[in-house]
Amino acid sequence: MRALLLVLIGLMTAQSNLAFAQMKLSTKPANANETRYFTSIDGLMEGNADVVLKETRQGKSVTAAVLDVCYPAEKGSDRKDRFVVNLAVNGQTLTGTTQSLGDKLPVTVKLARRPTGETFEFKGQISVGQAVTEVTSTDNSDLSEKEFQDNQATDDGIAAAPKDFTEVSPEAVGVKVKLEAALDFLKGLKGQDVEVSLSSLAVTCEALRAGEQTINISVDPDHAAALIAKSKSLPGVVAAGWTSGVVDMDRSIRFAAADWRDGDKLNKDKLAAAVAGVLSKTLAAKPAAAAWSATTGKLKLTFKRPSQILPALGLTETIEVVALVAPDKPGATDRLMLWIGNPVMSTTDETAGAKLNLAEEASADEEGDAKDDNGSVNALAKEFKAQRWDADKSAWK
Repeated sequence: MRALLLVLIGLMTAQSNLAFAQMKLSTKPANANETRYFTSIDGLMEGNADVVLKETRQGKSVTAAVLDVCYPAEKGSDRKDRFVVNLAVNGQTLTGTTQSLGDKLPVTVKLARRPTGETFEFKGQISVGQAVTEVTSTDNSDLSEKEFQDNQATDDGIAAAPKDFTEVSPEAVGVKVKLEAALDFLKGLKGQDVEVSLSSLAVTCEALRAGEQTINISVDPDHAAALIAKSKSLPGVVAAGWTSGVVDMDRSIRFAAADWRDGDKLNKDKLAAAVAGVLSKTLAAKPAAAAWSATTGKLKLTFKRPSQILPALGLTETIEVVALVAPDKPGATDRLMLWIGNPVMSTTDETAGAKLNLAEEASADEEGDAKDDNGSVNALAKEFKAQRWDADKSAWK
């Protein structure tokens, strides 16, 4: 009997320990708050809105919600406006009012939310100014906090101190600046020998939410480091460095710099003549012009050859090739990189007397077709005793 009693006590103790262990493992209270996100609600602003609905839940009940909507300020416009509204929760109804952050338009939101199995349905109205949107959105899935944050992570592509110019381009500079300082930064670029990417002027929804915008600039590689250093010192600038640009490693070569420099300056005439000499052979065309851009440092070469479309007409084919020469890495180096773009061709009538007007319907994809290259990059590598890029090994060969 005593032995049986000891066994029963042992079992009770083991069960108590197991229950206690399970209680310790379950650290999340039964009614703990949980944050969930919806990143798509169909139909807003004719389907052009970028939407984030953040819900705070206790169990299955919503206790708080915030709706963040970014949308074109005008139909067909690249300019964005945005509103963020705290929604009052009454059962499955979400309501709130605010005004848009840019145009200061009144905003009213009334949404009915309904679970449908593992997804959710939203119906109701959202008005911005005089525009009213009827919302009917089904099959909306929600995300956890971690899933949402993972989706928000983006790389600005700016390298402040790259080891070389194999992943970023020597003429391409990216400057991340706070939105309130962006206008003054851009005004400061007026009159300078730089090109600003038009597309980078548009403030995206991501930029509006982050409060920061990345401006993309093209500049002569010799001046890029100075532009980056100056930009870093300006008010509101968060980051500055090199970024992706025109250079494609498959069309680049690397070679010793000594023969192509006069002191610390590039001998542009000698280099342009050498490149034009090689391309005139591979393209079977006569050099017609060579011009260096003071703004971007690019070399534009022009060649001409008889068109073979209908030889008796005597038409002329003009070929333009853009090249870029730069050090192979920031700072002191004894090597240069040369990149050449694909040839761009056009045909005109340059005969004496009356001209035949020609229209070319070539698409952008057909321009610069690699089949017209005729081994130009390999020929340049041979002429310059240069290395080509091995993409498989991510190294020069």
